[in-house]
Amino acid sequence: MKKGQLLNSRISAVISEMGHTDTIVIADAGLPIPASAERIDLALTTGVPDFITTLLNVLSELQVEKITIAEEIIKANHTVWDMITAVVKKTAKAQGKPIETAMVSHERFKEMTKNAKAVIRTGECTPYANIILHSGVVF
Repeated sequence: MKKGQLLNSRISAVISEMGHTDTIVIADAGLPIPASAERIDLALTTGVPDFITTLLNVLSELQVEKITIAEEIIKANHTVWDMITAVVKKTAKAQGKPIETAMVSHERFKEMTKNAKAVIRTGECTPYANIILHSGVVF
């Protein structure tokens, strides 16, 4: 049995297959998922699992060099934005490397998901609770 924090086999497999600059998306329940990306649907009901818990678990195994967020989150969902900022800061410290933050329009964000290896759909039902994680390298 896997010893690490992340138990979902599909998420673990996608992370293990990622190379430098590949992307994976963690999405709220409403984000459209392009046919070109693998859909990993974790949503059970409203709020389960939530976005931040999913983000924390993915970050426990993925080396990240950059995140991309829709700029609309700052005004529409400041609570989740603050939590993302705190989690990313803590992750960067643990990795020993900075994590760049890019802000784009929600429309541009949706276009960018077409290049993702996978989109993890959560049960989050708050606006703009989505993030693109850009894989880094551990060396």
